[in-house]
Amino acid sequence: MHDVTHVTRTDSTRSAETIIESPSFHKLMQEKNRFIVPSIIFSLIFYFTLPISTSYFTFLNIAVAGEITWAWVLAFAQFFMTWTFCVMYSRRARRFDELVAAIKQEEEGR
Repeated sequence: MHDVTHVTRTDSTRSAETIIESPSFHKLMQEKNRFIVPSIIFSLIFYFTLPISTSYFTFLNIAVAGEITWAWVLAFAQFFMTWTFCVMYSRRARRFDELVAAIKQEEEGR
């Protein structure tokens, strides 16, 4: 039977531990969290506004133009919000990739 309580210390696990402890890695995680956490919070609030508002209130039933109500406007706005966050994340991911490349160079230099 394999003993799962025993961990073999290899160069790769030591390397991973040094990367996790490095200031560069902390900077990467800080920048990612600074973007991702507010984005998720905003997205969840924005997303749940439609089902909650249509379930308990009637202000989204007011017509905007012809037969189009505010509920339709909010529903389509969710598509635009999703696309916007995708574009924003793609652009921000370039910066994350630069930080990852710097971390790799630091590790190779050790």
